[in-house]
Amino acid sequence: MKILVVDDHPLIVHALSQVLPRLEPGLVILGAANREQTFTVLARHPDCDLVLLDLSLPGAHGLDLLAELRRGHPRLPIVVLSATHDRATVGSALAAGARGFIAKTSDPMTLLDAVRTVLAGGAHVTRDIARPRTAIVDEASIEVLGLTQRQSQVMLLLAQGKPNKMICRDLRLSEGTVKVHVSAILKALNVHSRSQVIVELARRGITVDHPRLAG
Repeated sequence: MKILVVDDHPLIVHALSQVLPRLEPGLVILGAANREQTFTVLARHPDCDLVLLDLSLPGAHGLDLLAELRRGHPRLPIVVLSATHDRATVGSALAAGARGFIAKTSDPMTLLDAVRTVLAGGAHVTRDIARPRTAIVDEASIEVLGLTQRQSQVMLLLAQGKPNKMICRDLRLSEGTVKVHVSAILKALNVHSRSQVIVELARRGITVDHPRLAG
């Protein structure tokens, strides 16, 4: 596995090179400090599995670089790793195509869990954006949106960044059924993607802990 870290602070790159190898033996950490180096490294390593992108780079607007990377490498998952993680910044990054957003204040285990989730096809958004007015929600409170109990259970797992296959496993549902529930959730929240579900919950001051998965 190869992960590209795009950050102009050597200490950050060094710290990540100590943490990320816990994901699997033999993991290769690639580094880039600016836009030009980023595209050079990706050209040399077309088998790169993930990009961790800092939005504050010299000579480049982070969101513009994110959008450019998405256009040039549409299948490559990109996770923003940033010291700035207000709702507006997180929402803009997800809208530009990021599959995840991790605050630099996160602990190593949170970072590793986020990377695992994204590599498995899910999405992850830092919980920091919900801290000013956090409300832990369960199935009952989500049903106010007009969702069924099962749809609320799917939503709680979706908001934790779990991909459909994990939701199927956890709830013992077929993939087709999960897709139907996800469509209903998107409609209830008036959003168009799984990442936007997470942002919309955060906008409402809601963070998702561990759902009760009663059958």
